[in-house]
Amino acid sequence: MIQQLLGNFSHDIGIDLGTANTLVYVRGKGIVINEPSVVAINTKNKQILAIGDEAKRMVGKTPANIVATRPLVDGVVSDFEITEQMLKYFIEKVHKESFVLFPRPRVVVGIPSGVTEVEKRAVEEAAMNAGARQAFLIEEPMAAAVGSGLPVHDAAGSMIVDIGGGTSEVAVISLGGIVSSRSVRIAGDELTDDVIAYAKEEFSLQIGERTAETIKINIGSAAKLSKMLEAPIRGRDMITGLPKEMTINSDQTRKALSRSVRAIVDAVKHTIEETPPELLADIMDKGIYLAGGGALLRGLDVLLAAQTKMPVHIADDPLTAVVRGTGMVLEDLDSLKDVLVSTQYEKVPH
Repeated sequence: MIQQLLGNFSHDIGIDLGTANTLVYVRGKGIVINEPSVVAINTKNKQILAIGDEAKRMVGKTPANIVATRPLVDGVVSDFEITEQMLKYFIEKVHKESFVLFPRPRVVVGIPSGVTEVEKRAVEEAAMNAGARQAFLIEEPMAAAVGSGLPVHDAAGSMIVDIGGGTSEVAVISLGGIVSSRSVRIAGDELTDDVIAYAKEEFSLQIGERTAETIKINIGSAAKLSKMLEAPIRGRDMITGLPKEMTINSDQTRKALSRSVRAIVDAVKHTIEETPPELLADIMDKGIYLAGGGALLRGLDVLLAAQTKMPVHIADDPLTAVVRGTGMVLEDLDSLKDVLVSTQYEKVPH
């Protein structure tokens, strides 16, 4: 009864618990939080100093006893307690303005499709311990498909490629379920690491994660661009140990990213090979849809179209497709509950 009462004052929320960013959708309001999945911790006393934007600003700039860490690696909870604290922070932040002392919302969390039962349980329990009165899980490609407006309940097949920070998910969806899928732990983070490795090998230059990410976003591409782009690249010269600035162009960046891009393309091709012919005919008509931050990599749609011989579309606002999908499920839980992953907490009374 008390849970029910607290629930009436709580905002039901959808969470895209990403390796790089966490987005939160509040029922009836839309997306209210988009912050990095970073937590700053004092290693001496294990105290959490900052979460989200504030913690991200500390990355690479903290004294030895303060560590800015990501509690999710490859889309999976690597540090249970810190993930729980991060979820609690976001749940409380959503309820700050409504003066609810003990928020008990229903929560829908997006998880990678390749996770184990143990990993599902970890996310579920983290959400419950963070204050949810009910925790539902939805596979990220399914959430991305719902958020992109694909007809997931139709008998016709739909294909979605969701490239996040830690994982790339490829799925063929029909009748509210995933027919064939692939989850590879190569995505945005791996692409950033590729730029760091390339700078080290080609220029003997040690660069930071933020520098590499900026280069990836500003001039990175999967296919050859019609116009060459250039960007300054600053770091430490590995020979002299002194600061050094050079120029990197889009061709060099494409070469740096090519191995990881190839792995993502191969995952799409393998999923197509496992798809029943009838559904494949539907996908040839409708095309493949790209979601997630990786969908914004220049020329990825062109390269995928060339490799698969199918039309490729980028979803509207691909960065928020997963969290919008969790939100749409929240808004219409009765008719969309079959797209959720079954959880042990479902029998908790409303």
